[in-house]
Amino acid sequence: MMGTMTIFKKELKGFYLSPSFYIIGFLVAVVLSWSYPIQLNLFSQLLANYMFQQNLPQQQLNIHYALFLRHMSYLNLMLIFVVPALTMRLFAEEKKLRTFDLLLTSPVTSSEIVLGKYFAALAAVGGMVLLALLYPMATRTMTQFNWAPLLIAFFGIFLVGAAYAAMDMFCSSLTENALVAYGTSVAFNLSIWFIGAGAELTDSQAARMVFEHISMNTHLGSWAEGTIRTSALVFLFSVIALFCFLAERVVESSRWR
Repeated sequence: MMGTMTIFKKELKGFYLSPSFYIIGFLVAVVLSWSYPIQLNLFSQLLANYMFQQNLPQQQLNIHYALFLRHMSYLNLMLIFVVPALTMRLFAEEKKLRTFDLLLTSPVTSSEIVLGKYFAALAAVGGMVLLALLYPMATRTMTQFNWAPLLIAFFGIFLVGAAYAAMDMFCSSLTENALVAYGTSVAFNLSIWFIGAGAELTDSQAARMVFEHISMNTHLGSWAEGTIRTSALVFLFSVIALFCFLAERVVESSRWR
């Protein structure tokens, strides 16, 4: 446990003291600062014109669905590309600089190395999610809304980011080239969204159920509606555990070599 904390503190400083982390955060803020006011303005116009369009669906008049979910869709799209940028150097950079060999000979286990780096990556992802949460929080000064669905939805986005971080850390452990790690990580992040499309390509009911269970769209949809489902938790934590385990196996095999 002490080894995990030591590595966590080292990697956390590496994230939050790195100029690249703040450049990424600035770019995320620029995109959200452009998209959020546009969506907010569209929602305000919809409310203003409601008296002339009485047949509008009620969901379009709900700030959670009409504004916040669109905001989170932008955030999720950015996380697909941002999380690999944050994690690509976790192992690849150390391998390139040959400091990974020193880490392998230090008195820490492979599990402690992986967990320490992963928890630091979670803290970095959490910083990006909190940055996005500031926009709905600012909206609170202009209108009243229910906090519970919003916080549940953002917790779901954070868990999705945690799944990205686990997959991307595994990709970083496979190479010493940070750009290769980035490209592979983006491919993994995108694939987990498209794998659920298999449900539309099969006539087997059993296969359809399997594809729907491993579909990120299905699980994130429940979070977006402000509902916590056990199946979504099991799926996301299973993805995280699987790729952390695979990364640990890669580190352990490097130690034996």
